[in-house]
Amino acid sequence: MRPVEEMKPGNQTVTTHFLLLGFAFHGKMQLLFFTLISIMFLAILIGNSLIVVITTIDPVLHTPMYYFLKNLALTKICYSLSLVPKMLAVLLVERKTISFTACALQLNCIILFVTCECFLLGTVAYDWQAAICHPLHYATMVNRDRCFKMAIGSWLSGVPVALGFTTRLFTLPFCGRNTVNHFFCDVSPVLKLVCADTALFELLIFIAIVVIVMIPFSLTVISYLRIIHAVLQISSAVGQRRAFSTCAAHLVVVTLFYSTTGIIHLQPKSSISSNMKKMVSLSYTVVTPMLNPIIYSLRNQELKQSLRRCIDRCLLRKQMAFFSPSR
Repeated sequence: MRPVEEMKPGNQTVTTHFLLLGFAFHGKMQLLFFTLISIMFLAILIGNSLIVVITTIDPVLHTPMYYFLKNLALTKICYSLSLVPKMLAVLLVERKTISFTACALQLNCIILFVTCECFLLGTVAYDWQAAICHPLHYATMVNRDRCFKMAIGSWLSGVPVALGFTTRLFTLPFCGRNTVNHFFCDVSPVLKLVCADTALFELLIFIAIVVIVMIPFSLTVISYLRIIHAVLQISSAVGQRRAFSTCAAHLVVVTLFYSTTGIIHLQPKSSISSNMKKMVSLSYTVVTPMLNPIIYSLRNQELKQSLRRCIDRCLLRKQMAFFSPSR
């Protein structure tokens, strides 16, 4: 099915819709894949929403670490909502089109939330460094005002990049080319449809990706080097294990995030096939957001205890309501 196109004077074809190829699955395999993605999407929404709710309502978790964790969970929810519903629609229905405006909006959201997550991961690493390396000065180094500024800065960091690159990309001529070889509107497959010289634009994109990734990544690496140095100064082996275990969950999340995004965006074009890119993209659009709350919860006793307290309070309220005299 060819998307609707408009004709401008001079017989110039203007693309108004894009055709998302998605995955090459058919029949039962397509239905199975749709079911798996749906289950993982529900897990993303439920798991990350629980982190947001628990860290908001439980006063015990009103600390910088959980404040940043809540913001990370919010980025995962927003990121997944901007991608997965359309992915499921592409899998389920024959009409695999996305409008020009929706495609631009989706790409804008992707850039915004990925950039935000990069910087939030860096702030979490800084928080761990301050807590382990400077425990006596932690309250002043990571106070409430600074936490708020770092979180807001992380959310706003992607706004100029997202708006700038999306606006520029979607003002380039497509000349009626509209088949996107992906399951969402990513920069690379959309850029292939442009019928103009994109060498300068590709260079700017690569520079932006390196800057966006390397600044928070460098901050994270420096923070962990300082953490390792401080932990090795601890004479007790038990103390060393305890210190390392506190930031192990974040380190796993950082590794998953940078390894998958790096494979997609920092590898040469010809080194990875389009099908492999789709599968790797699937890992950081669906699998990693689903694993994040599980990883943080497994390594965090306070989070699990808080969840138990919330469940106990809800059960107690239901019991009180059931046995109340008004019934």
